[in-house]
Formats: sequence, structure tokens, C-alpha cells
Amino acid sequence: MKSKNDLMEFIEKKLNGEISMTYEEIANATGYHPKYILRFKKNLLAGKINDEHGNKGRKPITALSKEEEQKIVELYKRSNASVRKFALFYSRRSYSCIYNVLKRNGLI
Repeated sequence: MKSKNDLMEFIEKKLNGEISMTYEEIANATGYHPKYILRFKKNLLAGKINDEHGNKGRKPITALSKEEEQKIVELYKRSNASVRKFALFYSRRSYSCIYNVLKRNGLI
């Protein structure tokens, strides 16, 4: 499957009359579905095409906050349990999340 930039070039050339490929042939050349190509063309004509994803640069909603990370670190420092037992105790986050927090803070 080619990139969206390649698809955009094909559609722009088709609209300008530079190539005489059908949308079915463009679909075969790019690997996209013909319905997607028509919807992409419609959005291209309306000016709604954006190269970047809308959530690019935003912090994920499930990301660990600094306060919760500090809470995990402080709780682990006061306990004498293994990481696995501590992860079972602190059941709000997964074992791998807790392990990564502790490793990042130099406790493992």
C-alpha cells in the first residue's frame, strides 16, 4: 500500500486531466479500496485533507500522571514486597506500567 501522498498525487493528476486512469485502476495501483479513494477525493475537493493525525502531540488519556507516579514510587519505597506483589497490591495499573515507573526512578 502506498502512502496517502502518492494517492493525493494520483487524484490531483486525475482531476487535472494529466492521467486517464480510472479510480479502479488507481485503487489497484495504490492498494486502497475504491470507496476510500472516492471519499478521499471528496475530502480533497472540500479542503479537509490533513497530513497529520488529529491527536498528534497530545498526551494519551490513559497516560500516568506525575502525581500518580510519585505515589507509586513512595508506596514502593515504604514496602518490602517484590515488584510483582506490589503490582498485585496496587491494582489500578498493570505490572508492566509499575515496573517501568520503578525502573525509570532507579528503584529496580
